[in-house]
Amino acid sequence: MYASTKLPRTSALFVSALLGGVIFTSCASSHQPGNQALPPMAGDGSVNQLSARESSISQKAEAASIVRSRPQLIKKAAISLTVNSVEKTIDAVSQIINKQQGDLIGLKQQQPKTDNPRYTATIQLRIPENLLEPTLEELAKLGTVESRNITAEDVGDRLVDFQARLTNLQKTEANLQKIMDRAGSIRDVLSVSQELSNVRETIEQINAQLKSLQNQVAYSIITLNLQAAVSSTSSQPAFGLQVQETWNKSTHSLSSFSVGLLKLGIWLVVYSPYLLIFAALIYGFNRWRRTHSPHLTQAPESTSSE
Repeated sequence: MYASTKLPRTSALFVSALLGGVIFTSCASSHQPGNQALPPMAGDGSVNQLSARESSISQKAEAASIVRSRPQLIKKAAISLTVNSVEKTIDAVSQIINKQQGDLIGLKQQQPKTDNPRYTATIQLRIPENLLEPTLEELAKLGTVESRNITAEDVGDRLVDFQARLTNLQKTEANLQKIMDRAGSIRDVLSVSQELSNVRETIEQINAQLKSLQNQVAYSIITLNLQAAVSSTSSQPAFGLQVQETWNKSTHSLSSFSVGLLKLGIWLVVYSPYLLIFAALIYGFNRWRRTHSPHLTQAPESTSSE
């Protein structure tokens, strides 16, 4: 009898210990960075806020564990050159861009003017980061270097943060998808679906920011300022330029005069009742003076004639 009663108790204790070990193991594994366990559900069907805190702690732990092999720098350079011919230099810059596998992302040319008689141009280039220095050396050979500077911004911490957040959000997305598959009531399904939509939207935003930073690190921007060494007045078509300028001024003056006449006509139409009243008063006053003034002035004339 004693043996028969001891065996069930031993089995029960063994099963309880086994279940406790499984529960303890699952609870411990839920705090690991690579955990794929499902986030707990609150009583109202929404995802428990505790999972968000755990995800944040896991995110910081992963961000701290990532070791960068080299600084992640966004480099920008600016160089100003004085050249003999701006147009020929632009053609040479195009050849350098093709040679260095870069892109022309901006070009602004300024024709000579009275206040600035020099021909100038501003060019923006995008060059692979490892070819920045060789490209600057090639550009410096095109003319006389007036100024040159390079700036760099380290965005390694931001890249690590974005990567850690993206990894954790992808894990959360997978867990929410599992909850979505096993959710029973419509209320639970709608709640998890809303959380899943928010997580996916955040993933897309972070992924876009991460790709933008990676692209800025991979490619450097060069701003090239060019100016002619001497005034390029000979390149201006003097007669044609003067004719065009005169034509533009005359047409502008004609349009301004026409608009002024139109505005004056509108003012006259609006104030026409007052103008008519004023004209009637003047006309009446003149008639009254003509009818009364002759009797006073003609009497002395008749007396003197007699």
